[in-house]
Amino acid sequence: MEVPLCDPDIRDAEVDAVEEVLRSGWLAHGPKNDEFEEAFAEYVGAEHAVSLNSCTSALHLAVEANDITGEVILPSFTWVASANAIVTGGAEPVFVDIDRETRNIDPEAVEEAITDETEAIMVVHYGGLACDMDRIMAIADEHDLHVIEDSAETIGGTYDGQVAGTFATGCYSFYPTKNITTAEGGVLTTDDEELAEEVRTLLGHGVPSTTFDREDADKSWFRAATKAGYNFRMSNVHAALGVEQMERLDEMNEARREHAAYFDEALADVDGIETPTVPDGREHVYQMYTVLTGDGIDRGELLDRMNDAGVGASAHFYPPVHEQPRYEGAEYQRHDLSTTEQVARDIVTLPMYPTMTAEEREYVVDTLVETVDDLR
Repeated sequence: MEVPLCDPDIRDAEVDAVEEVLRSGWLAHGPKNDEFEEAFAEYVGAEHAVSLNSCTSALHLAVEANDITGEVILPSFTWVASANAIVTGGAEPVFVDIDRETRNIDPEAVEEAITDETEAIMVVHYGGLACDMDRIMAIADEHDLHVIEDSAETIGGTYDGQVAGTFATGCYSFYPTKNITTAEGGVLTTDDEELAEEVRTLLGHGVPSTTFDREDADKSWFRAATKAGYNFRMSNVHAALGVEQMERLDEMNEARREHAAYFDEALADVDGIETPTVPDGREHVYQMYTVLTGDGIDRGELLDRMNDAGVGASAHFYPPVHEQPRYEGAEYQRHDLSTTEQVARDIVTLPMYPTMTAEEREYVVDTLVETVDDLR
């Protein structure tokens, strides 16, 4: 049996919506962007949602548009895009450790890393689970810091009933592995109208209005940049996918939780496997389902054997960012990152997608258990 790591749930509605846009002739940023942004903002409870070509672009503009040029504290246990966006946005990343059980940034480590140069905290809501936002926001308020939420992996996850990504400047991803997909794409959310307008200007070459906005205006051909911006636009084609996917986001997240509950129960008493922890007050949406190995198990060998057996298991994330060539210098390792390093060595990502069958789930568990028993 072959069980992929992920399998986007694309149905006829998505295909029809994309075909409609292709036949309309309006392929660049257009009416579907407006529709998608409105649906997303309403769903998460934000005043503004701005569609972009990736979450990385959203993170970059969250740094630049907030005029952050100093130090930004973030976990090293993340995809490298989080750190890259800080650098390209004009600031300096400062890596801190995570909590082993949640894989999320450790608030105590954040507080210890704050200096006179600190301007922001970038939290990464890992794998579908929101960070401890009460503590993070309290720290930010005490030290007058910006907060950027990398919610790429946690679309619809909540902390005390509030959607992850809406506590400050939120950034979301719609890559095919995520809770919904636009093939490629991202969104930045904010309650700050001025920030939203700044982002909209920067994402389209520094021109405050889009081609679609100008279509019916006098002198629609007049395009004047007010800033040195970028081409970070999401196309009308991608947005059409997003509109249809939003219709089933809750349904797909519920399916993920059902699969996770099966894994939790089936793996609960397996020696050498540590299942995820979900603290009270948080709703996990399981963009990933990860376990930690132990007892000297060779994680690389485990993944090789599972992949050979047809199970698309992987490791998210290895190596951690501070061990990657661009960021391995001493200036990026000022703080203890021992938990990050241990988790990165032991983490195993199991297949997770809404349309998994009972047979596929069972095969994943059986393969994992048999492989762990053999390696131990």
